[in-house]
Amino acid sequence: MDRHGSSINRFKHPYMMVGLVPAVFFLLFYFYPLAGICIKSFVADGRIDLSFLDQIFGSRRIGKIIWFTFWQAGASTLLTLATALPCAFVFSQYRFRGKGFIKTLASIPFVLPAVVVAAAFQACFGRSAILGFTIDHPLVLIFMAHVFYNFSVMLRIISGFWATLQGRIVEAAAMLGAGAFQVFFHVTLPLLKPAIWAASALVFIFCFSSFGIILILGGPSYSTIEVEIYRQAAHLFNLPVASFLSLIQILFTLVLMGIYTRFTRRATRFVPDGENHDLKRPETWWEKSMVMAVIAFIFLLCVLPLLALVIKSLFHGGQFSFVFYRALFENVSDSIFYIPPFHAIKYSLAFAVTALVIAVITGVCAALFIRYCETRFHKGWSSVFDPIFMLPLSTSAVTLGFGIIITLDKPPLNLRTSIFLIPIAHALVGFPFVVRAILPALRSIPEQMPDAAAMLGGSPLQIFRHIDLPLMSRALVAGAIFAFTISLGEFGATIFTARPETPTIPVAIYRFLGQPGAMNYGQAMAISTLLMGVTALGYVMIENFRKENTEGF
Repeated sequence: MDRHGSSINRFKHPYMMVGLVPAVFFLLFYFYPLAGICIKSFVADGRIDLSFLDQIFGSRRIGKIIWFTFWQAGASTLLTLATALPCAFVFSQYRFRGKGFIKTLASIPFVLPAVVVAAAFQACFGRSAILGFTIDHPLVLIFMAHVFYNFSVMLRIISGFWATLQGRIVEAAAMLGAGAFQVFFHVTLPLLKPAIWAASALVFIFCFSSFGIILILGGPSYSTIEVEIYRQAAHLFNLPVASFLSLIQILFTLVLMGIYTRFTRRATRFVPDGENHDLKRPETWWEKSMVMAVIAFIFLLCVLPLLALVIKSLFHGGQFSFVFYRALFENVSDSIFYIPPFHAIKYSLAFAVTALVIAVITGVCAALFIRYCETRFHKGWSSVFDPIFMLPLSTSAVTLGFGIIITLDKPPLNLRTSIFLIPIAHALVGFPFVVRAILPALRSIPEQMPDAAAMLGGSPLQIFRHIDLPLMSRALVAGAIFAFTISLGEFGATIFTARPETPTIPVAIYRFLGQPGAMNYGQAMAISTLLMGVTALGYVMIENFRKENTEGF
C-alpha cells in the first residue's frame, strides 16, 4: 500500500504532479536563459561565428581579469580562514555567556546585501572615515570586505564539525600520552581537514563570483569576470564577449561547486561520537583571554563597519541630523525626471512580496516532490532533482540576470519590459533557500503519521493541510522571510533587469555612491542603513523560526 494511495497510481499522485511547477519554472527561467547564453556565445545571424574569440584570447586585459578573479578569491579565502579558524576553536571548545548572541552577530554580515557591505566599508575606511583612519588602496578594502562577508561561513561550518571531534577520541589520545599539540596535529587536524576544505571551497565560490563589492570598492582598476560581464553587456553592448565570459563563469562555478560537494560528503562520512559533548567553561586566565579576544575581534570585525554606516547616515556637517533620511522622501533636484529613493523602497517591497509568493509556491512544490520521491517513488529521482533545484546557488546572479534579459525578449516570453521580470529573477535566487528550509521539516515527519491518515480515508490534500503544512509551518515562514530579504538586497541580476523608472534599493544605493556630492553620499548611507536593519531583522526572525537542523541553511 502506498503512503497516499495505490502503488499503481504513484506516478499520478498529487505530490508527483506538483513537481511540474518547479520543473517548468526552472526550464523557462533558468535553463532557457543559460542555453541562450551558450547560443549567443557562438551563433550570430543563424550561423556559427567565432570571430569574437580574438577579443578574448588576444586581449591581455581579459587575461589579467580572469587571473585576478582567481587570485583575489584565493587570497580572500586564505585571509578568511586565518581569521575564522582561531574563533572556530573557541566556539567549539568553550561555552560562555552570550555565545548565541555573538554567533548571531557574526552571522549577520553574510546575509547583508553586497551593496550594503560596500557602503559600510566606504563609511568606515573611505573618505572622512569615522575613526580618522582612511584606507586608500581598493584591493585592501576588497579583502577586508570579503573577510567581513564570509567570516560566518567559515565559523559555522568549521566550529560545528570541530565540536563533534571532542569526547572519546580526544580523551583516548590524551590517555595514550599525547600532548595538546600532538592531539591537534595528529588527531584533530586530519579529521577537521574535510570541513576546512569544504568551507574554503564555499568561500572561494562566493569570492570568485563577487560582484557588488568589487564593482563599488574596486573601481575601474580592479575587475573580475562578473564585473567584466556587466561592463561588456551594459556599457559596451558587446553581447558575444559578455555571453562567452558568462559561459566561462558558469563552467568554473560548476567545477568549484562540485569540489565543494565532494569535500562536504567527505566531512559527513565520519561521525566521531554518538554522544553530545558538554563544552567546558573557560577557567584559566589563558582560556578567558582567548574567549575575550574572540569576542572583541568579532565585535570589531562585524559591528564597526555597520556602526560607521549608521553614524554616517545620522551626521550632516558634523551635527546630528535626519536630513539624509528626510531627503529619501523628497525630490531634492526639483527635476521631473528624478525618482525619489522612496519609490525605490516602494518598488523593492512590491518586488520582494511578489518574489516571496513565487519562491514559496515553487519551493513548497519542489520540497514535496523531493520528499515523495525519497519515501514512496524512487530515491534516485530525488538525488537528481535535489541538486538541480540548488543550481541557482552555484550560478552567479549577474549571469542569471544577463541570460534572462537576452532571451526573454521574444513572444511568447517577451518579458524584457515587463515589471514581473525582476521578481521572477529574485524568486529564482531565493527558491533554493525555501527548499533547503522546508525539506528538513518534511523529513522529520514520521512516515507512519501520513500512512495512518491515508488508511483512515484522508485524501492527499487533507493530509497536506492537516499534517504536512502544520508541521512544516515554522520552516515555511523561515524560508519565506529568507526569500523576502534576498529579494530586497539582490543586486547582480537586478542591475540588468530593473528599468530606470523602477529602481530597487540596491540599485538606488549604487547610483548614489556613483554620484558626487555630500547629499548623494549621505542618502546612500541612509538607505543602506534602512536595508541593513530590515535584512538583519529578517535574519533574526529566521533564526527564531527555523528549527536547529544540520540540513538547514
